[in-house]
Amino acid sequence: MRFIDEVKIEVRAGNGGKGATSFRREKYIPKGGPDGGDGGRGGHVILVASRDKNTLQELYLRKRLIARNGESGKGSNCHGKNGDDIIIDVPIGTIVKDEDGRTLSDLSAAGDRYFVARGGEGGMGNARFATSTNRAPRYSQPGLEGEQGIRFLELKLMADVGLVGLPNAGKSTLLSHISNARPKIADYPFTTIKPMLGQVFMDDGDGFVVADIPGLIEGAHEGKGLGHRFLRHIERTAVLLHLVDAACEDGKPVSEQIEEINGELEGYGDSLVEKPRLLVFNKSDALLDEEREAIEAEIIDTPYKVFFVSAVTGEGIKPLLWYIYEQVLAMRKAASDAARQVDFVEDAFGDGDDSIQV
Repeated sequence: MRFIDEVKIEVRAGNGGKGATSFRREKYIPKGGPDGGDGGRGGHVILVASRDKNTLQELYLRKRLIARNGESGKGSNCHGKNGDDIIIDVPIGTIVKDEDGRTLSDLSAAGDRYFVARGGEGGMGNARFATSTNRAPRYSQPGLEGEQGIRFLELKLMADVGLVGLPNAGKSTLLSHISNARPKIADYPFTTIKPMLGQVFMDDGDGFVVADIPGLIEGAHEGKGLGHRFLRHIERTAVLLHLVDAACEDGKPVSEQIEEINGELEGYGDSLVEKPRLLVFNKSDALLDEEREAIEAEIIDTPYKVFFVSAVTGEGIKPLLWYIYEQVLAMRKAASDAARQVDFVEDAFGDGDDSIQV
């Protein structure tokens, strides 16, 4: 399946059905009152975040979502049928924007729903307008129009850890070693051409999710190579795992590899630069003792926690995973505490809005 993480769609909710103008007519009741029923509501267009989706391909192929109109009301106080809703499952992490780029909704948890277009309300039938002074109203309401417009959907993967590095640094091999993901692995650049998620399970039964981002090249934040469109998939992560080819198989010193990735992250913006980061030197099994010592001397002033691992042999992997796990748990606790604090403030002082939103 093709990986689609951006899509433009046209949405049109159904119009409400018109109310009926009708009067009761029976053989022995010559002056029956009004009995026109209300029109049905137009169908909504609804997006629902689902764990079963990992791409926006369905909407990329469909592009137009048009819900049915509500049916008109009928005599005998019969209510018109509501238009059928269109409910579309989208990946967790889908952001909905309008034509001006404003964010309308962030579907960041399974089950989150967003009415991307609401159906128009049905008009009231003439039975609703009967009063003691107007017992035979001969008018009813038309239905209201449903919402419509252009919406832009953007997917940002939901992961705890973002795996970044230059092409052929060994990210796919590492992901396949530590998780249930099975990415394509080969000894040439750009083996990974789309972001991939892997679930890492720890000994206590819990774990975390790692996102493997396609190899970055110089100028990626400007759209070169696979472009900065993939960098946004690590904006939500708690930790960045920066993988470096310690064996320097292409002749590029580790300091240059580090600076190149740093430059791309800085070019993208503060949202990535300010994230906690680990510096992980892969292919350490191919290093001689003096080569490892030279690398350690070269990075002695680095502000990041450093690990030497081998994605092939498993050397150094377990300490790395436990350290990552501790960082992720700390981040989760901080986020949970912040959410509880917000709930406490709203419960204590109110949010100033007593309206009910669906």
